[in-house]
Amino acid sequence: MNTHNPVPILSVRGVNKIYAGGFRALNNINLDIQRGEIFALLGPNGAGKTTLISLICGIVKASSGTVIADGHDIVRDYRAARATIGLVPQELHTDSFESVWATVKFSRGLYGKAPDAAYLENVLRALSLWDKRKAKIMTLSGGMKRRVLIAKALAHEPTILFLDEPSAGVDVELRHAMWRMVRELRAQGTTIILTTHYIEEAEDMADRIGVINQGELIVVEDKSVLMRKLGKKQLSLTLRQPLSRIPTELNAWPLTLSGDGHTLIYRFDAQAEESGIAALLRTLNEHGIDFKDLRSSESSLEDIFVGLVHQSKQELT
Repeated sequence: MNTHNPVPILSVRGVNKIYAGGFRALNNINLDIQRGEIFALLGPNGAGKTTLISLICGIVKASSGTVIADGHDIVRDYRAARATIGLVPQELHTDSFESVWATVKFSRGLYGKAPDAAYLENVLRALSLWDKRKAKIMTLSGGMKRRVLIAKALAHEPTILFLDEPSAGVDVELRHAMWRMVRELRAQGTTIILTTHYIEEAEDMADRIGVINQGELIVVEDKSVLMRKLGKKQLSLTLRQPLSRIPTELNAWPLTLSGDGHTLIYRFDAQAEESGIAALLRTLNEHGIDFKDLRSSESSLEDIFVGLVHQSKQELT
């Protein structure tokens, strides 16, 4: 895959979304997605992930900015742009009384694609839905309904596929089947954009990762680079005697002191061979700094997002 293709399959420029009440859901989003990549958009709930996807897919209208999908402006050339995009939404919205076959056949026709029973059969078989093709959607389990949503999104052979929180409420078996299919689609040239707040999914699937928080795209990075930056743990040392400041003898260590002076916090790279904890404890002992308790913890993804917002954007981009 050539991630340095000068013509991205999806280009988002200066996109803002401000609702009538003044709430700014998206703030000056600029993003290029390369043809054939798997891009994961990470962010806590309410960060703007679904708004951005809905806007690109034409469900929500931008307040300003432009989006080009596979060469088509999503506003000026709506039909052509929308035909290049498949969306698997977060919520289960399906026509309960229709059969599985009827609903995927209808979805294909909706985009002006000629009937192709063989293609639809392949999609249903790949999603383990072929045996259920005559079943009414209302009779299916939640996991099967989600498979139908994926089949509907693929029915018109989109070049760009959005998966909005694809593993929400999905069992492990379906999750693994979904990821196999995503990899197969990418191998066939489909570009995949998925939103998730599970960093494990992004780590497993994505080539690049974007982090969005409070409507701002705060970092876009190759997965391997970002995972190193996010792979932080912290050791909290509860001191026997509070400190007014960190002694100069400890300046070489990445330490912070709690506001009340009772806790020293040491952050270290969880993926490094040496954590440095043993050497730090020896140094504290040498300088007569006693502690009564210590605990190790890993930052939650929410903590990482909030931390990223306040860090220098230059450091991460």
